[in-house]
Amino acid sequence: MTGPDPRPCPRKPIFDTIRKMIGRGLRQSEVDKLDNDIDGAIGGGLAGADRPVLRVGPEGIALIKRFEGCARLRPDKLVEAYPDPGTGGEPWTIGWGATGHDHVHGGRIGPGTLWTQAQCDARLEADLERYGAEVAAAIGSAPTSQRQFDALVSFHYNTGAIARATLTRRHRAGDHEGAAREFARWNKAGGRVIRGLVRRRAAEAALYLS
Repeated sequence: MTGPDPRPCPRKPIFDTIRKMIGRGLRQSEVDKLDNDIDGAIGGGLAGADRPVLRVGPEGIALIKRFEGCARLRPDKLVEAYPDPGTGGEPWTIGWGATGHDHVHGGRIGPGTLWTQAQCDARLEADLERYGAEVAAAIGSAPTSQRQFDALVSFHYNTGAIARATLTRRHRAGDHEGAAREFARWNKAGGRVIRGLVRRRAAEAALYLS
């Protein structure tokens, strides 16, 4: 998971060459491994880096998986879409909280959408990359710990609100206590308070402050 990478490293040509050699795109886990190997080969980082590149870490992924779940596993091992608990309908969700575009069949995720577990896992990996990049862009150069970043990615993964939330403005301003209090405000779906969202926001705030 990366945000904008300020390091002046010619990595893209390397990755492009590898993609051509293996005949497919690189998975995020493979990109991360290559990044680590390159950094290690040149002595643990490049001159000119003004801060580390943030990637969602194991604690953030575990938190997201814990609250998103991978529900509606059928006896035939396929995973089925389910309606939003707040509205009883849209947005329909499948796998690890995926909504919107159905990257497997085309169209939109809705009643009757079925994915394999591998397709659910691949979608999670792609979504974490996208949401992580959006969080990195929203917080800019604000000093951010790994756990703060993980909490913000979990928040954005669930709400899609990182660009407009007061939480983000408080974080950029360095008001971490104030930012942590903002998590609890995002506890509704369909206009009513959802207990699962209350628990998730509390877990995100605790991770953010830890």
